Amino acid sequence: MRRFSSDAFIWFHLVQGKKLVFVTNNSRKSRRQYSKKFKTLGLEVTEEEIFTSSFAAAMFLKLNKFSPEKKVYVVGEDGILDELKLAGFECFGGPEDGKKNIMLEANFYFDHDKSVGAVIVGLDQYFNYYKMQYASLCIRENPGCLFIATNRDPTGHMTSAQEWPGAGTMVAAVSCSVQKEPIVVGKPSSFLMDFLLKSFNLETSRMCMVGDRLDTDILFGQNTGCKTLLVLSGVTTLPELQDASNTIHPDLYTNSVYDLVKLLQQ
Repeated sequence: MRRFSSDAFIWFHLVQGKKLVFVTNNSRKSRRQYSKKFKTLGLEVTEEEIFTSSFAAAMFLKLNKFSPEKKVYVVGEDGILDELKLAGFECFGGPEDGKKNIMLEANFYFDHDKSVGAVIVGLDQYFNYYKMQYASLCIRENPGCLFIATNRDPTGHMTSAQEWPGAGTMVAAVSCSVQKEPIVVGKPSSFLMDFLLKSFNLETSRMCMVGDRLDTDILFGQNTGCKTLLVLSGVTTLPELQDASNTIHPDLYTNSVYDLVKLLQQ
């Protein structure tokens, strides 16, 4: 079992007394799954303290009074399906449709469910031509069908060895097919922050967004009026931050959370 670093333990306990919430664009897991993962790392974090882009997609539908008579088609993984089901929505797609294929033969007609009222696209390691066509038909042919993206990250560290295509690549494929831009609910969209503020009765003027990526974490904080702190232990490197072409600048940056631990212990 992977051990959680001692400095992270110290950091977690130093901020006790402050409201600490975890926000991620990774839609592959549900809040329940993340809570269990935290527990294996030695941290007690409740589902209510975790905000995922999959949860944001479900809450967007709920807050906008999505019809219970309509279904949701998912280009993504179990995290999205789980959050939709917990919110009471009928959904399908996901990993199961990753097993399906299309044979492009003469006069082939691809049928789809006309009761689908929303398509949600997120990170999907099972993405294929079948899913792209199904999502496209629903958005293009079902009147009023919503096109929702969990996030548009172009790449992500899906493994420790290298970067991989992110949810943004799947979103771009569907968007290109239907010639329509999606509603984005994850970072850096303000939707997730608005929901978070209402949930905890918080003010952004008293908040700091800590993250390792400029175009999601830091931009998310800036778009919503938070102070921002970039840690250079993840996606964004110091050369990228200091590059003349970079237009996103955090209020503060540091090498890692450990630097803050040392500062707060003084």
